[in-house]
Amino acid sequence: MSHGWIRLLATVFLIVAVLLAVRLHRAEGATLPEAVTAGHRLAVNWCKECHAVERNEVLSGKGPAFVRIANMPSTTELSLKVFLRSNHTDMPNLIIAPADADEIVRYILSLKRD
Repeated sequence: MSHGWIRLLATVFLIVAVLLAVRLHRAEGATLPEAVTAGHRLAVNWCKECHAVERNEVLSGKGPAFVRIANMPSTTELSLKVFLRSNHTDMPNLIIAPADADEIVRYILSLKRD
C-alpha cells in the first residue's frame, strides 16, 4: 500500500470518528442547539414554577410538562404563539414580548420527538 493510500484512509477514519463523536454528543442531549437556548432560558425563568421545562424533568406542578405539550398532535408553531398571546384563567397573566414568545415556542418545539 502506498503512502498516499495510508494517508487517505487515516483521513477518512478521522472524519468518521469526529462525525460519530458529534452525533453521540447530540444524542445524549447534553447541549441545546444554539437556536433554542434563548427560549430555554426564558422558560426556566418564567415557566419553571408551574411546568417541567427540561426534556426529562418530572414535575407535579400546575401545568403540563413542555415535552408533553410539544408532542400533542395539535401543537404547532402557530398554536403555541396564539396560546402564549392569549389570556388564560389558570395561568399567570404574563406579558410576553412577541420575540420572547417566538423563542419559547422554538424551545418547546425542539422537545418534540422525531
